[in-house]
Amino acid sequence: MIKKIFGYQIWHLVSVIILISVTQRFISINYDTTNGELWGIGTKSWFWIAIAIPIFHQVYVWIIWRLELYNNTFTSRYGVQRAFKIYAVGFSFLFVCRLIFIIILAISNRDSFSINPLYTYLIVALIIPVVIYLFYSVLRYFTIERAYGIDHFDKKYNEPHVKQGIFRYTDNGMYVYGLLILYLPGLLLLSKAALIVALFNHVYIWVHYYCTEPS
Repeated sequence: MIKKIFGYQIWHLVSVIILISVTQRFISINYDTTNGELWGIGTKSWFWIAIAIPIFHQVYVWIIWRLELYNNTFTSRYGVQRAFKIYAVGFSFLFVCRLIFIIILAISNRDSFSINPLYTYLIVALIIPVVIYLFYSVLRYFTIERAYGIDHFDKKYNEPHVKQGIFRYTDNGMYVYGLLILYLPGLLLLSKAALIVALFNHVYIWVHYYCTEPS
């Protein structure tokens, strides 16, 4: 069981180390990414807090999913529905924290990205409809429960691949398009640090896909 719980997690660890190393190197040679402060806390501190949250989030999902999948750790105590709801609350809180701390970081580091804001506003205008369509597709066709990973709790859950809405174009709609929302604060406030953290989130979610999704 231990081997199954930790399956592929060495690659998860290696990927995190590489991503953090590359990120650290980038901000060390781009000084404007750590300019500014908010509430007396420097941008560099907000930056690393915003980096830590997705790591904590994805480790949380890995531990809960694998313990439940291979040991029924939570459903054996609380039942399927209650166990899933408790997990979903934690998942939702951590995902919202990703966005909140990127917003805080963007405010702390605003105007560090030297570009005509008309270009970034145009990108925002392109992103927003895609994100709205994704969330509509999840609610209408995929379901929130499935997005959260209900199949790891309810062993009888078995639904076919969704091919409607945004999922007509890709099987990985949430990975490809879902995290586009995290770019919005950096684009709107012209924050280079916030954009870097959004990109970190977007790359790191694929580590989850390849290292934690296979069970």
